[in-house]
Amino acid sequence: MLRFPLLRFLVALFIGCFALPALAAKTILVFGDSLSAGYGIRQEAAWPALLAKRLKEKKFDYNVVNASISGETTSGGRTRIDTALARNSPEILILALGANDGLRGLPLATLRDNLAAIAASAQAKKAQVLIIGQRLPPNYGKYAEDFHKVFGDVAKSRKAAFVDFLLDGIADDRQLFQADNLHPTAEAQPQILDTVWRGLAPLLK
Repeated sequence: MLRFPLLRFLVALFIGCFALPALAAKTILVFGDSLSAGYGIRQEAAWPALLAKRLKEKKFDYNVVNASISGETTSGGRTRIDTALARNSPEILILALGANDGLRGLPLATLRDNLAAIAASAQAKKAQVLIIGQRLPPNYGKYAEDFHKVFGDVAKSRKAAFVDFLLDGIADDRQLFQADNLHPTAEAQPQILDTVWRGLAPLLK
């Protein structure tokens, strides 16, 4: 009479010993500057926070880590990318740096090398990379044209996903910018998210 309950116990114990642990959520690492860090607005209103909410609503099992730093250049990002990758082990890297390089008129060869190096570091860790293009005001002249072209060129050379311009559709609407005319308001963040989402959605599993 005892052997059947004992048998059930032993079977349950055996299955429990060999049961696979639940898979942890994958990580999306946002690696940008003040345009992604939520400068001047509540952090929960910034587009990376809105991205986390959208992923949850759409039942995608991803965490979003926002490692963006206001004022960051691609050179700064290059120095800290390996630490950020080691700490977060992202499935996807959203690379949204470069705007500060352009505003400071830094050499485009440096911009190109840094973006490529950051993308390569992520890809070496088996992360997918989404490069977000940046633009400068027309008064920057030929430099602005060449600056914007760098992002697409690096995406192509690294075989990375690409979004043409982070501020697509809002750059000419002054009402969607704070008093400094550089940083988007909270009201602009959902549209920025929609722009990023176009490049990100095909990478999600």
